[in-house]
Amino acid sequence: MTEQDILKALSNVQEPDLGKDLVTLNMVKDIAIDGNNVSFTIVLTTPACPMKDMMRTASENAVKILVNKEALVTVNFTSNTSSNRKDAKTLLAGVKNIIAVVSGKGGVGKSTVSANLALALSQGGAKVGLMDADIYGPSQHIMFGVRGERPMMKEVDGKGMIVPLEQYGIKILSIGLLVDEKQAVVWRGPMVSSAIRQFVTEVDWGELDYLIIDMPPGTGDIHLTVVQTVPVTGVIVVTTPQLVALADAKKGIAMFGQAQLKVPVIGLVENMSYFTPAELPENKYYIFGKNGGKNLAEEFDIPFLGQIPIVQSIREGGDLGIPLMVSDDEVTKKAFTEFAGNAARGIAMRNANMPATQVQEVLV
Repeated sequence: MTEQDILKALSNVQEPDLGKDLVTLNMVKDIAIDGNNVSFTIVLTTPACPMKDMMRTASENAVKILVNKEALVTVNFTSNTSSNRKDAKTLLAGVKNIIAVVSGKGGVGKSTVSANLALALSQGGAKVGLMDADIYGPSQHIMFGVRGERPMMKEVDGKGMIVPLEQYGIKILSIGLLVDEKQAVVWRGPMVSSAIRQFVTEVDWGELDYLIIDMPPGTGDIHLTVVQTVPVTGVIVVTTPQLVALADAKKGIAMFGQAQLKVPVIGLVENMSYFTPAELPENKYYIFGKNGGKNLAEEFDIPFLGQIPIVQSIREGGDLGIPLMVSDDEVTKKAFTEFAGNAARGIAMRNANMPATQVQEVLV
């Protein structure tokens, strides 16, 4: 067996999302051959890739069938998170992907989804930050159990920079960490936009694979400020199956579908999809309707990223500052893990197949 034999065999293994073979995509590294022992490393486009096992099996079979049926194949994985930023990188230079999590209306669990998405990506091996851009109703400092704490400052190139807090392996910043929790944030639009810019220009986010931005509900100033300030890779839309929520989710999808924005929708996730009582684990009760989010994704021809059930432990974890993804509820964690995997795949496909990520010039 030679290295060329191995590469020729692996040229028959397709990367499931990108539609090209591993060799063409330059994803095969460090081939080592010792007798019948063969090892190599596949470089994934995201640490949270849910297709690892499929690629492992296909690669093993390719070598055994096309090169040596006696081969003992070891497939290792590493990752180099894809990015398609073509901006000047004067802001957030170390951040590969910026993902805005949006919803048409409040109360659909957008912040809960943002928190657990960040954690699921991190647990998959990615470096993740979470920016709470919901200035009027911040909640991430509560969900991560850091309320009352204050971020530190440090000097970078002669400029004072805010250092995000770190909790559960996530870098996190929220206006709730910077203002008195008992006081309402009574700001006009320009002040809010200024605060959002400060979260980008005066915060040391460092090197990140993903910066998740928990956006406020609706389609307003903050959304425009974000896409005008930083190169947003794409948006994830959160809805419930309920007709009222779906009607507002359509507006969120439509906003980012406008020609002057050019921000791709990575996909839609349906929260509060069904209720399963702990004592009846096989039962599903569709309290807010069934498959509304799935049908909406099909209507707008955008990827459907998954369904998150109504589970008491999700709510309890958010209130206690211990998000579900760091709890021991393995059954419900699976729903968030699958959603995060689909989101990571969608981001990698967006980077491979769509125009470069740029700061938008919004004419509104």
